[in-house]
Amino acid sequence: MDSSQTHVLRALLIFQSTINEELIRSLHVYRSEDGKENEVEREFLFSPSGSYTEMEANPALISLKFRVSEVFEGLVKGFWVCIFAFHADRPPLSSCIPSLLSISRNPNLKSVPTLADDLEIIFQLGCRMGDKEPSKFPMKESDDTYHQSRKSMPALHQDLNCLPMSELSEDQQKEPCSPGWKIAGIAESKKKRAASEDVARIALPDLAKYFDLPIVEASRNLKVGLTVLKKKCREFGIARWPHRKIKSLDSLIQDLQEEAKRQQQENEAAAMAVAKRQRMLEREKETIERKPFIELRSETKRFRQDVFKRRHRARALRNHGPSA
Repeated sequence: MDSSQTHVLRALLIFQSTINEELIRSLHVYRSEDGKENEVEREFLFSPSGSYTEMEANPALISLKFRVSEVFEGLVKGFWVCIFAFHADRPPLSSCIPSLLSISRNPNLKSVPTLADDLEIIFQLGCRMGDKEPSKFPMKESDDTYHQSRKSMPALHQDLNCLPMSELSEDQQKEPCSPGWKIAGIAESKKKRAASEDVARIALPDLAKYFDLPIVEASRNLKVGLTVLKKKCREFGIARWPHRKIKSLDSLIQDLQEEAKRQQQENEAAAMAVAKRQRMLEREKETIERKPFIELRSETKRFRQDVFKRRHRARALRNHGPSA
């Protein structure tokens, strides 16, 4: 890139390898003074034991020929999953930057200035956007009472895990989230927000322990808020909590186990085929637990559809049996 011209960052896409999580690739889009855009691809090794290093990069991402403006977090391209996507026309808030790419939380980024400098630009832009956001709509005289009531609320001390102040009665507003409180007949004890250090230490294996639970129950077990858990999922490229995929595979595996028991008594060859499919589903479940952003295989989806049809026919026969 010509250093004599001023270049403005227009987009930054950061991908993580699905094979080796230490490999990071970034695609920087700069616009020069003459209006031309230039794409620069870089590759880094994020070693957990040492400092980060930049390596010579072949144009692996550019060769995929995708439109930069259509890339979003969680998108999988080949062996790479997007963990951060910045577009200048829709800049993110500074709080949306993952911990792995936050210079304040991850000092190792300073060892790769070609990436750290652009992330710092995005962070500063996000901070400015966050400061401007509240003043986007002008205040009206008729709304004075509304704004005064909003200002009187102790916003900095509100517990985000509790109901909003506007939904509480006067007695409940006097002492929000106090021990012994009851909302809809359920006793609520005062909750503390998870410390930033504890949230930063949550790794993918920690999330994988609760993939078989709904995301609300998983957030309770991890002792973090639902919003924090969703943000951690985006850091690891998980676009959708995999509870439904895991539950679906467990159901199919259970059906195959019951089918295998029946076939063992009637047809040995059919029993072996059922056992083989069961092992395939178990391996697929283990793969999704390691890489939750992967979709179910087409063969598995077809098999699931067949199982649903068999269950529907069986219910229909049972329902029409007495009337027949």
